[in-house]
Amino acid sequence: MDPSQTVQHLAAHPNYILEFTYLIAAILFVFGLKALSHPDTARRGMFLAEGGMAAAIIGTLFHQDIHFFGWIIAGLILGSLVGAAFAIWVPMTAMPQRTALSHAFGAVAAALVGIAEFVMHAGTMTLFTRSALGLEVMLGTLTTTGSLIAAGKLQDVIRGTPIQFKGQQYVNLLIFLGMVGCFGYSLYDPSATAFFFGMVALGLLFGVMLVIPIGSADMPVVMSLLNSYAGLSSAATGFVLGNNVLIIAGTLDGFSGLILSVLMCKAMNRSITNVLFGGFGAVQAASTAGAQGVMREIKLDDAAVQLRYASKVVFVPGYGLATAQAQHAVRELANALEGFGVTVKYGIHPVAGRMPGHMNVLLAEANVPYSELIEMEQINPELPTTDVAVVVGANDVVNPDARDNPTSPIAGMPIIEVDRARSVIVLKRGQGRGFSGLENPLFFKPVTHMLYGDAKATLTALTQAVQNV
Repeated sequence: MDPSQTVQHLAAHPNYILEFTYLIAAILFVFGLKALSHPDTARRGMFLAEGGMAAAIIGTLFHQDIHFFGWIIAGLILGSLVGAAFAIWVPMTAMPQRTALSHAFGAVAAALVGIAEFVMHAGTMTLFTRSALGLEVMLGTLTTTGSLIAAGKLQDVIRGTPIQFKGQQYVNLLIFLGMVGCFGYSLYDPSATAFFFGMVALGLLFGVMLVIPIGSADMPVVMSLLNSYAGLSSAATGFVLGNNVLIIAGTLDGFSGLILSVLMCKAMNRSITNVLFGGFGAVQAASTAGAQGVMREIKLDDAAVQLRYASKVVFVPGYGLATAQAQHAVRELANALEGFGVTVKYGIHPVAGRMPGHMNVLLAEANVPYSELIEMEQINPELPTTDVAVVVGANDVVNPDARDNPTSPIAGMPIIEVDRARSVIVLKRGQGRGFSGLENPLFFKPVTHMLYGDAKATLTALTQAVQNV
């Protein structure tokens, strides 16, 4: 068959085009996810995933059941406008909130598709399809409200500390059992629409109740779990619609999010059940080893001298770097130090910030070379030979109680051991505790000095002071 005949054949059988573009989309999704596993290739991974989504959209336009493109075009225009607004006006420091909203949008889309399919075709669906539809709607509804609560906590619209009340876990269990019960009865009797919509209502409520007792310190794990739920909901949508690319993309998203959640819990030495039901951060721990004494403040000029004449400096960023939008300022200080021959590296804790890879994203925006972003396991052996460790807005991920105090709520959590450096400078707004509500004995150690103030302004002033030494 010559090329012209091939084109004519495909035009006469649009289903072939749809399946071919879905195959291309699935391949791009797989390679995109693989590329996202390393900072050096993450950008390429995003482009591959974007290409896969574009192929999936184009392929869908050839679906034989589509006869009117008006709503599709309207959706593409509206979605593009919202996405462009996010890309242009949402700052990198607000990426956790934006990501949570994206999870909510994806989940509510899956839930609405499931509700529409139930209303139109429930009586003609097989038991398997109805089961997939029920899972799609359950996961979609609870992910929608759970993601909105997470976004509210991250944006400080809702308080970041856990919101708890007596008997909360029993209430949550009753809501969950009621939701599952409605799901089961709707499978038994597809005409029982009241039970189906009861499941929808309980799913929305369960999403709220699931996330409100979780503190902001645990948001990285919550974000990963919500991502997993949204992906699994999309995969269930694929089974309902008979859409292979949705099944593949949703499964990749769901299980990668679940694996990431497990890895992050391991990085905090905690279980997923403890994160979801432990209410971490609700009460400030009374037991803190060595958290006594006076926090010694250092003058800006003295800190500049230490940094200027150091051989090696390690910056350890945390959520305070994000809130102060200080990623460019820390890069400028690092450039100034490197100009004087100082070796500069960045110690990255896997759960620093409020979403997976938060610090990597912020520092990449400031054009920090990937080779200088050192993971916790690699940077810790270098800290005893480090002249100055500069902690920028981090608290719990450098708390030595996790290593030294077995009664601490964070006991056993791997940390970046900055207290083993020859000198530690902590940039902090004030003497308050971090999101976990735990006091940090690091701040009272003889090697530690506090440099108070807004991180961005302080780092900018430090850069000028270092250049004037």
